[in-house]
Amino acid sequence: MAAAGGGRDGRGASTSGCGLKRRYAATSHEEELNHDQPPVQARSQRWTNGMDLLRDVTENKRFLPVGIEGIDKLLGGGLRQGQLTEITGASSSGKTQLCLHAASHVVARNMGAVMYLDTSNSFSPSRIAGIIDEFPIPLVGEPKDVRLKRVMRSINCESVFDIFDLFEVNIGGSKICLLIIDSVSSLLAPIIGGKYPQGRSMMITVAMILKKLADEYNLSVLVTNHMVSAGNGTLKPALGQSWKTVPHVRLMLSHDRGRHICTATVLKHTLLVYSLVFLAFSIILSVGFWLHYEFRGTQLISATWHSREDNNQ
Repeated sequence: MAAAGGGRDGRGASTSGCGLKRRYAATSHEEELNHDQPPVQARSQRWTNGMDLLRDVTENKRFLPVGIEGIDKLLGGGLRQGQLTEITGASSSGKTQLCLHAASHVVARNMGAVMYLDTSNSFSPSRIAGIIDEFPIPLVGEPKDVRLKRVMRSINCESVFDIFDLFEVNIGGSKICLLIIDSVSSLLAPIIGGKYPQGRSMMITVAMILKKLADEYNLSVLVTNHMVSAGNGTLKPALGQSWKTVPHVRLMLSHDRGRHICTATVLKHTLLVYSLVFLAFSIILSVGFWLHYEFRGTQLISATWHSREDNNQ
């Protein structure tokens, strides 16, 4: 996976740069180590002070709204640039639907272009078109057909079916601000077993480089992680404990199809403050549609809403 340049200037990626492929291109262990280690002078230039970091966060790290009110409130405004966000949940819980909403919403708002890596043929242009058609944000002077063409042209979709295909992906193009991998667990779970002795090491390497891309090229990285049986009648995220600490933000989705109820719960967030006080309230949006929020102290940890979607994945 090669990234486009741009760096910490808030504009996203635009020219060739860092990638995954070079990590495994070395012909020997020594070459690999030497290849991955920058010169001492280059390493020393990476140090910065707190004010520089604060300025970078406040000036360059925007929130990219996904277009679903409950999710955006849980995330504090949307997907944060410079961070890796994971969506986990059972089959048909809404993971792919959220990814499609995020891609459509970001592009329609002219916030940048999107790279969508599809690992299971779940990308649906017709669903994107449906989302755009019902878009609540008025785009003055832009007819629906013009907006549809603009959005579709700014979502770059590529099929990736194994971890080695992922290494070959080039994240190029202008102003990429959002990278979506749906799902990253489909690529990584097969290599964690006994067939690949270095599977876990490769998984952590991929994770580190995704976070590096997010930080250095000012991307928001959104990945999905499916669930598997935990052996006791419950489900757990497929990538296990080794992956658990990787994302900056983790959300779990659930969907009661019979009642058309969707729930998103924060499992991990960089802004999460723990407390023993719980508060819950509901907001009626329209007849039959509502939002229910649950707080721990002052921190919003769960959102539940009535779903109009019957085809969430």
